[in-house]
Amino acid sequence: MATLQKIRNRGKILIATVGLALFAFIAEEFVRSLSYTQTERHQRVGKIYGEKINVQEFNSQVEEYTDVVKFTQGVNTLSDDQVSMMRDQVWQTLVNDKLMEHECEKLGITVTDAEMQDIINNGRSQLLAQTPFRTQQGTFDVNALKQFLNQYNEVMTNPQLSSEVKEQYQQMNNYWKFIEKTIRRQTLGNKYQALLTGLMVSNPVAAQASFEGRTNESDIYMAALPFSSIKDDDVKVEDSELKAKYEELKELFLADQETRDIKYIDINVTASEADKANLQKEMEGYAQALAEGADPAKTVREAASQVPYSVLPVSAKALPHDIAEKLDSLSVGDQVGPFVHEHDNTINIVRLINKVNLPDSVEVRQIAAPGNDMAAIEKTADSIMNALAAGANFDTIAKKYDQPATKTWITSSQYEGQTIDENNRKFLSTITTAAVGSYNKIVLDGQGVIVAQITDRRNIIAKYDAVVIKRAIDFSKDTYGKAYNDFSSFLAGNPKAEDIEANAAQAGYNVQTRENMSSTEHNVANVRSTRDALRWIFDEKTKVGDVSPLYECGENNHLLVLMLTGIHKKGYLAWDDEQIRTFLTGEVMKDKKAALLAEKMKSAKSVADVAKMEGAVTDTISHITFASNAFVSKLGASEPALSGSVSKAKKGEFKSGIKGKTAVYAYQVLDQKKTESKFDQKEEKQKLQQSIARNVSNFTNELLKKANISDKRYIFF
Repeated sequence: MATLQKIRNRGKILIATVGLALFAFIAEEFVRSLSYTQTERHQRVGKIYGEKINVQEFNSQVEEYTDVVKFTQGVNTLSDDQVSMMRDQVWQTLVNDKLMEHECEKLGITVTDAEMQDIINNGRSQLLAQTPFRTQQGTFDVNALKQFLNQYNEVMTNPQLSSEVKEQYQQMNNYWKFIEKTIRRQTLGNKYQALLTGLMVSNPVAAQASFEGRTNESDIYMAALPFSSIKDDDVKVEDSELKAKYEELKELFLADQETRDIKYIDINVTASEADKANLQKEMEGYAQALAEGADPAKTVREAASQVPYSVLPVSAKALPHDIAEKLDSLSVGDQVGPFVHEHDNTINIVRLINKVNLPDSVEVRQIAAPGNDMAAIEKTADSIMNALAAGANFDTIAKKYDQPATKTWITSSQYEGQTIDENNRKFLSTITTAAVGSYNKIVLDGQGVIVAQITDRRNIIAKYDAVVIKRAIDFSKDTYGKAYNDFSSFLAGNPKAEDIEANAAQAGYNVQTRENMSSTEHNVANVRSTRDALRWIFDEKTKVGDVSPLYECGENNHLLVLMLTGIHKKGYLAWDDEQIRTFLTGEVMKDKKAALLAEKMKSAKSVADVAKMEGAVTDTISHITFASNAFVSKLGASEPALSGSVSKAKKGEFKSGIKGKTAVYAYQVLDQKKTESKFDQKEEKQKLQQSIARNVSNFTNELLKKANISDKRYIFF
């Protein structure tokens, strides 16, 4: 009881203590939750229909697509521009997929595994013909696919096969998975489009109208009063009129993403005369060394040439165009340079060591000789070579060692321009010089032995063993430092945007303007490596009138400063936005001028009367139909309103006051005739249905408006 009383006496303290502990626990959880939310938001590359797209998910898809492109093109690396293009394509695919999934889920449209198998078995997709699983005629071979899939598991679990062979199979399997996924995606989209197309059908009345609109032709004599015949200063435009025109054309001003306006100064730092003289002297030293027999590879490395020396002869297409042109005029042993090429701002030296004729493409199949050590491997390879020499079947031997021995085409583009080690040089040198049908034992240092058969050679071309030293005529550190210091000093003395604009020209700098820039653009001011500048432009903290930091960008040869001058939010742009207001003013002025000119035409009884009016333009126009816009060559204008009016008029009839895009028209129909085409209702309905299908294919644009897409890729890339 005493203990219970003590607890009661201290109850308030205990309650407070427990309360504080509970608060601390809740606060800790809140902080943890807030931290997670902020981290997740920072990893968000965008949203589609409210679904958050994580940057890791996006990068995974980019990597998958990039691997597919490398595999199909036979390259190991892609340029920065190519990777940027990959990201754009993956994003567009991701958006389209989410749009389709959203719509098809509501409608219950799916693509089953059974449907996919049927498409593959029957080869009913153009993508299948782009796979390596093809017949000699180039059509898809489902049996070749099944054979590969069966071999894939065997190869990947075979410990005796090299990592190179397994990597090739892994790449092929990844490529097939990508094709399969793409076919499923396309099939789902085709089903959805077929549903929309099926909801809209052609009919006999529309078919007849379409035929007549295309085959009924009219010739007219017309007179036009151009809008330009009235001075802009003579037309007054009120804000109320601009607002009314805005409401009329409001859908034109719907922006699907935010854009921003900037002004900027971009300085492209170039070499000084002293820089050029120093480089010329350096290149003359390399030219002398080559002429005296210096090692080509070593000299090219020391010179830091843009074109590395190849240990294999290369085709002209693997060399810069200007260098390839020089080689055509050189004999073996000749050397030219240093010489300047203005188009790429380089100084060059070229020496032709040898010229040979080799195949551009070689088809080869191979067996990797197994064994526990190099001696055992060579012994197996010799055994294989002896068996083949005695007439043994290559496929039978390959099967004995659990290898597919698939025939593979190796083209010059797959290895030219790449860094080639000694083993690859030995392999490529052997297969490109060996005869068709020959068996070749290729010993790879530390990697084993390959027995290769050359099964075909195609396109024998000239290849060159050439030394190329190509150096950019670049600026020195001193030149760049001076440009940087001068520009920094100018910005320090002119910290505000208005100061920069007012004083730039006097300091020798040019302020340029860029309007409606979007965050999906990869470069600012057409300068490479400007991601930081792009992030600054679209940062929520950046306000109109702000001046950016000084960015060093491009190929470390540009100095860039930005000024934010406008923000155009996503959605309907405001009527009084500067650019929208300018557009609306032009449209209202056209309307007012058209009304004045139409009123002026009211008294005219013929084209001749209009032709006498000040500023009138006359012309005869033939073959006008409802289906195609009349083109007024003297005004350089295509006029759909004129086509519509003429198509309703009768022969000999005079009409005036027709408002076009550039003028008000009056005309008289001189002649009407039909083309020799005959009406075929079935054919015409089919044409209409095809037109409907083309129009329906634009459904994506409508879905995009509803998807509320947020694209924040610029933060990450």
